[in-house]
Amino acid sequence: MMTRERSCQLRLHTVTIEDLVPENHFLRKLDRIIDFSFIYSEVQDLYSRTKGRPSIDPVVLVKYLLLGYLAGIESERRIEREVQVNMAYRWFLGLDISDRVPDHSTISQNRRRRFRGRDLFRVLFERVLFQCIDQGLVEGKLILTDSTHVKAFASKRSEFGIMVEKEAAWYIERLEQHEVLERKRFNMPKQERRQTEPESSRHVKKTISATDPEAGRLNRPGKPEGPHYLSHQSLDAKHGIIVDVTVTPGNVTDATPYLDRITYMRKRIGLGIEAVGVDSAYDIGLVHQELAEQNIEIYTPPNTERPRYKSEFTKQDFQYDEEIDQFICPAGYRLSVQRIQRGDCTISREYKAKRSDCKGCPLQEKCLAPSQTSRRIQVNIFEEAVRRNHEKDGTAEHKRVLDLRQIWCEGTFAAQKERHNLRRLFRRGLQAAKDHCLLSATAVNLKRMVKCLG
Repeated sequence: MMTRERSCQLRLHTVTIEDLVPENHFLRKLDRIIDFSFIYSEVQDLYSRTKGRPSIDPVVLVKYLLLGYLAGIESERRIEREVQVNMAYRWFLGLDISDRVPDHSTISQNRRRRFRGRDLFRVLFERVLFQCIDQGLVEGKLILTDSTHVKAFASKRSEFGIMVEKEAAWYIERLEQHEVLERKRFNMPKQERRQTEPESSRHVKKTISATDPEAGRLNRPGKPEGPHYLSHQSLDAKHGIIVDVTVTPGNVTDATPYLDRITYMRKRIGLGIEAVGVDSAYDIGLVHQELAEQNIEIYTPPNTERPRYKSEFTKQDFQYDEEIDQFICPAGYRLSVQRIQRGDCTISREYKAKRSDCKGCPLQEKCLAPSQTSRRIQVNIFEEAVRRNHEKDGTAEHKRVLDLRQIWCEGTFAAQKERHNLRRLFRRGLQAAKDHCLLSATAVNLKRMVKCLG
């Protein structure tokens, strides 16, 4: 029998918003776990105690923005419309059924102006993270790191090229420290580096966006080209809790912020890191060396790259005498350290044979390249740390760590892009990109905390 429903929308009911939100709703569980009242102390100096109109509750402002990342709602206009009709959202914000929803423009202006320069969303991220640590959801021993591109709020058509002066590499200060130690070891004075490059080679062409100059042009194989930012995230291997987020322009290498973030996680967050899992972009000698000095093991994909030699005899054909720190060539002559060289991202010792020994050597054709008068061997001072870490390649632990990195890092990025607004930005500037990525990571941590703690 067909039933026809009669309109009952004008019937009066005695009901409260508490009755309309199920007890097992995610936002109820979240509200029981997290106390957002700390926001008042963080922003109290931004409000006048005696002047002006009554403001919107700052906790409501932050929750309003956070709802967008929890529910995957990119537009603040749409968040306003959703809160108007969704009783659970109203309850989470502390609004009653008849209360007026804050206008999206008011939320936007407070985010852009009032909270500017306060790093409030970093504070929010860390508060949630510290609570995860207190609840035992973060072990802190194995940390997995990767980066993903986030499209900037700018068009490729707005890009143009300019000539800029070359910037010092991110690792230059760390390299200089290692160079000083090496020169002290061999009692070699530091050489003054004369600027021999012509003026034209001291500048490089850089592509920037007119609408967002702080974004960087992404140009990597298999990635979309154009203005982007990179979100660098580190996750704990126990439950996939994100323990660090930092953002750089899209033309910055993955390894650039890595060592500083390790220091941040150890000192600021207090993690006792014992091992890390990363992809091949972090497989750099300086990274291996610095982590080895901190007693941190690093797991990277196997390195299949092999050095190229212009002569038949390779470095493996020379015997190394560790006691006197010399190489012995196949003909029995010795090569000793002659100088310390600093390359683009390495410090090398140059071992060199005497020219008189090589001149009459019967093995000269097999040993010397056409342009050489004596044999030289370059030894990267970070080589031993790299070799020790790559000795673990193929082991069960090596496979386990790389599998976990793929599951947690790549899986989390996929979830964030699909459900937590990490696909693209709707505001411009590096600080806006940082706030965006921090809120996305906070939403993931909150969901995983609720899932673990119920």
